[in-house]
Amino acid sequence: MRWSAHTALTSLSTRHLRSLIRECTRRSSIDVGKKLHAAIITTGLAASADSFIYNALLHFHAACGSPVHARKVFDEIPKSHKDTVDWTILMGCLARHGMHRNGLGLFVEMRREGVRMDDVAVVCLFGGCARLGEVEIGVQGHGLMVKAGLSSSVKACNAAMDMYVKCGELGMARRVFEEMWERSVVSWTVILDGVVRWEGVGSGRVVFDAMPERNEVAWTVMIVGYVSVGLVREGFALLKEMVFGCGLGLNYVTLCSFLSACVQSGDVVTGSWVHVYACKTMGSEMDVMVGTALVDMYAKCGRVDTALKVFQQMKYRNVVTWNAVLSGLAMHGRGRVVLKMFPQMLKEAKPDDLTFTALLSACSHSGLVEQGRHYFQNLEALYGVTPTIEHYACMVDVLGRAGHLEEAETLIKTMPMPPNEVVLGSLIGPCSVHGKPQLGERLLQDLVQINPQNTEYHVLLSNMYALGGKKDKANLLRQGLKNRGIRKMPGMSSVYVGGQVHQFSAGDKSHGQTAEIYMKLNEMIQRLRVAGYVPNTACQVFSGFDNTDESIADNLEELEQALFSHSEKLAVCYGLMSTRAGSPLHIFKNLRICQDCHSAMKLVSLVYDREIVIRDRNRFHCFKQGSCSCSDYW
Repeated sequence: MRWSAHTALTSLSTRHLRSLIRECTRRSSIDVGKKLHAAIITTGLAASADSFIYNALLHFHAACGSPVHARKVFDEIPKSHKDTVDWTILMGCLARHGMHRNGLGLFVEMRREGVRMDDVAVVCLFGGCARLGEVEIGVQGHGLMVKAGLSSSVKACNAAMDMYVKCGELGMARRVFEEMWERSVVSWTVILDGVVRWEGVGSGRVVFDAMPERNEVAWTVMIVGYVSVGLVREGFALLKEMVFGCGLGLNYVTLCSFLSACVQSGDVVTGSWVHVYACKTMGSEMDVMVGTALVDMYAKCGRVDTALKVFQQMKYRNVVTWNAVLSGLAMHGRGRVVLKMFPQMLKEAKPDDLTFTALLSACSHSGLVEQGRHYFQNLEALYGVTPTIEHYACMVDVLGRAGHLEEAETLIKTMPMPPNEVVLGSLIGPCSVHGKPQLGERLLQDLVQINPQNTEYHVLLSNMYALGGKKDKANLLRQGLKNRGIRKMPGMSSVYVGGQVHQFSAGDKSHGQTAEIYMKLNEMIQRLRVAGYVPNTACQVFSGFDNTDESIADNLEELEQALFSHSEKLAVCYGLMSTRAGSPLHIFKNLRICQDCHSAMKLVSLVYDREIVIRDRNRFHCFKQGSCSCSDYW
C-alpha cells in the first residue's frame, strides 16, 4: 500500500523532520528541501513553536543561498525561540549575498532585542562595515566587542583589524594587533595587507620578514604588492621562493591576484609565467576564473592577439569571460571583430549590462555609429537590459566622436537620470575635434559643478581655444585654475625593460641614464624631422601653467622643446636604446596621449621599424609602419 506524502509526513516526529531538513541542508538538496518546506506548511506540522522546525528551515534556506526566504522564515520564529546562532546564521547569509546594509540593520535589531553577542556576530558586523566603508559603525562595534569580553577572541580581533585596514585606519588596526594576547597567522597577514596597502612594500617587507609563520595569503599579499608598483624583480624572486623554496602551491585565487597586479604595472613577463604555471598545474581543464583573468591581463597589457588565443582555447567560458575579451578588443579598436563575435556569445552566455558597455565602446572606438544606435535602441526590447548611465555615456561618445554633437546633446537632455561627469566629459573631446567651443563652454560649466578639481576638461577646452586661434581665452582659463590653486595632473608614462618598470614624467631628469636618454631624444627628433615631423605647438598651451612668464607661451622654440620631452617620448627613447632592434615597445600612460605625440609615434614606428603599443587612459594605440590602429579616430 502506498502512503500519501501527507500521511508519511504526519507520521514522523518533529525530531525526524528536523533531521530530514538538516540532511537537505548538508547535501544542498534545494528542490527536496523546498518541497519539504511546502509540505510542512500545508500539513500544519510547524504550527507549534516548540517543534523548532522553523529554526531548521532557517538554516536550510541560509545555507542554500536564499536570503529572502531565510528572512521570511526567521520572522516566523517567535522571539523566545531564537538564539544567537539563528541571528548570526541570517547575518552570515545576508553578508554572503552582498546585502551588507541589511546585515548591519539585523545586528542593530539583535542588540535591541537583548540577544547575547558572540564572536560570529561581531565578525559579520565588521565584515559589513568593511564592505560599506562604515568605519564609525565599526568603531562602535569595536567598543561593544570589548564590553562583551570578546577581545580575547582571535577571530573577532582579526575581523576588527580587517575592517580598520579596509577603511584606511591602519593606526587603529595596529592598536588592535598590539593589544592581542594571541596572534594567528591570519592576524599577521591582515596587518601585513594593511601596511603594504597604506605604507608601501618597504614597510610591508619588514612585517613580512618578522612573521613567525606565513601562509599562501601572506606570500600573495607581498608579491602582489611588489608587482603592482613595478618592482617586478623583487616580486618574481619572492614568487620563486614561495613555489620552489617553500613548496607552496598557487590556487586560482592567488593566480588571479597575481594577474590583476600584472595589469596594474603592465608586467606581461610575470603574467606569462603565471600562464605557464596554470597550464602545467591545471592542464586543459583550466579554471574559468584563471582563464578569464589571463584574457584580461593580456588584453590590458597590449597583447590582444594572445588574449584572443587564450579565449579561444578555453573549454568553458561564462559571461565574465566574454565581457573580458570583448572589452579588450574594443580598447584595441577592433570594433568589427567585437560585433562579429557577439552572435556567437548569444549561443554560449546571456549578455549583461557590461556586455553592452563593451559593445558600445567598440562602436565608439571604431566609428560604427549605426551599429551603436542599433544596440542602444534595442537594449531593453531585444536583450532585456535596462539602459544604465554607462550605456548613455558610451552612446554619447559614439555620437560625439562621429561629429553628431547635436544628437548627443539631445540624448543627454532626454536621459531618465541626471548626467554624471563621465557622460558630460564624453562630449568635451569631440567639441574640440569638431570645433564647437560654445557647446564645450556649456559642458565645462556643468562639469566644474560636479568635479571642480578635474583639470582634464579644462585642458581639452584650452586646446580647443588654442587650435581656434583664441590664445587669450586659453590663457584666461589657465590663469583661472591657477588662481583657485588647482594643479594639472602630471602625465606619467611607463615602459617595461629588463625586468623593471621605468617611469617618466614630462621633462623628467631623475632617471639614472638621463644623459643617454636625452641624447637619444635629440637623435630621434632629428630623424623624425627628416621624415616630415612638424611639432604641433598648440598641444603645449597648457603645459607648465605655474609659470607666469607669458613670453614662454610665445616662444616657439621653448614650446617645441617642451613638446619633445613629453613623458611618452622619453619612455620611447629609453625603450629604443635599451631593447634589441625590431622588438616591440609597450608603454602605459595615465592620461590621454596628445595629438603631437600621436603624430610623432607614427613616424617613430616607421623610422625605427618598431611596433609601439601605447595604452592611455581611454584605449590602446598600436603604431606600426607609420600608421595607428585607431586610424586617427580617437
